[in-house]
Amino acid sequence: MAAAGVPDDALLRRILRECRTIAVVDLSADWNRPSYFAASYLQGKGYRIVPVNPRAEAILGERCYARLEDIPFGIDMVDVFRKPADVQPIAASAVAIGAKCLWQQLGVVNEEADATARAAGLDSVMDRCVKIEHARLFGGLHWAGVNTGIVSARRRTA
Repeated sequence: MAAAGVPDDALLRRILRECRTIAVVDLSADWNRPSYFAASYLQGKGYRIVPVNPRAEAILGERCYARLEDIPFGIDMVDVFRKPADVQPIAASAVAIGAKCLWQQLGVVNEEADATARAAGLDSVMDRCVKIEHARLFGGLHWAGVNTGIVSARRRTA
């Protein structure tokens, strides 16, 4: 850790190398939502994405689960796209299923959840985007920003 609560690049690299199966809590089925965009990017980089969304049956070609506890296989990282007030029970579930990391997305900071995860031996990251950190640390950024191949300055032709 660089400063209190701020992970250094070495820790983020280790987490992103070791955590290859990621449960994305509140993953949206809408392609233009941040959770979908981030999960799609990670899936394209070889990560197994496990959607946790009780309102959908499948997202990104993967079966959805209503709760973390419903997932019948091991999860390395729990990536949370929920408001901060909702994170503590998710942290407790992450501990219960034996996850290695609790990751709270940009704008999501719940200190109690962070403390719960750390007390159980999990790595914990707050207020960071997994996609942005992966791109920054492993070369997924393009000279003009994020190289997704989706956004372009070229006009569409009919």
